[in-house]
Amino acid sequence: MKCRIIAAGTRLPAWIGAGFHEYEKRLTRPIRLELKEIALSTRHADVERARNREGEAMLQALRRDDHVVALEVGGRWMSTEQLAQWLQQRLALGTDIAFLIGGPDGLAAACRARAALQWSLSPLTFPHGLVRIMLAEQLYRAASLIAGHPYHRA
Repeated sequence: MKCRIIAAGTRLPAWIGAGFHEYEKRLTRPIRLELKEIALSTRHADVERARNREGEAMLQALRRDDHVVALEVGGRWMSTEQLAQWLQQRLALGTDIAFLIGGPDGLAAACRARAALQWSLSPLTFPHGLVRIMLAEQLYRAASLIAGHPYHRA
């Protein structure tokens, strides 16, 4: 199964790419990570317009059968064990998952509406680039837990 991360932002520091690629390398079965970057729109006076343009690009990057998850501060919280259980259910269904990560001003309303789940990694606010690494690590941790691998030792 593919876990596609569709994320706003293309010019991020090298350490963001290195961190993400470390978990992408580790995760090959039963899930594979894939990253699709969406260019940030120009943010002059109209932040909403920029957010909507990014949202349109994200929606175009989705596949019809993707199970869409929007990363949102106000979304549902899950423990690592709950995430592993949810992921195991998704694996049983066999549909790919697309995780949407918004830019500095969040996700467009259309992206939130398309999502089957709005998930919060934390009530804290994080830089959108860092969220890629955190998401990849949590997916790796959940997959390790499912496989009985000792990586997760909570």
